[in-house]
Amino acid sequence: MTDCIFCKIINRELPASIIHEDDHVIAFMDIQPVNPGHILVVPKIHKELIAELDTDLTSRMFNIAAKINLAIRKSPIQSEGINYFLADGEAAGQEVFHTHLHIFPRFRHDGFGLKFHESYTQLPKREELDEICGNIKLSME
Repeated sequence: MTDCIFCKIINRELPASIIHEDDHVIAFMDIQPVNPGHILVVPKIHKELIAELDTDLTSRMFNIAAKINLAIRKSPIQSEGINYFLADGEAAGQEVFHTHLHIFPRFRHDGFGLKFHESYTQLPKREELDEICGNIKLSME
């Protein structure tokens, strides 16, 4: 993709503060961080959705993320916890349409959070959960 910002970083057409790179994955600092230490883990192959990646590459991304998580916790960066966030599709909040996994340090009262819509007050019934579960299970086969 000629206009993909992550492909341009991978191809060294744009600068990045790279924390990890191998033949399949690159990880670099996010330029719009939630908190200091916010890192993106990106496959080098251009695919929009995580489902388009093979399972080995997906595993590689999460293995690198786990190593970065440990490094953040050992570093002097303020961190009481770590979030992993992957927006998979525009409706999920994906803004750069190249699969990427966010890793960012969290601490109390940092101002970031996910919240439910105010209409989400009633929990689903077990039957509804079982039906949804069954539909997804059938699609896994």
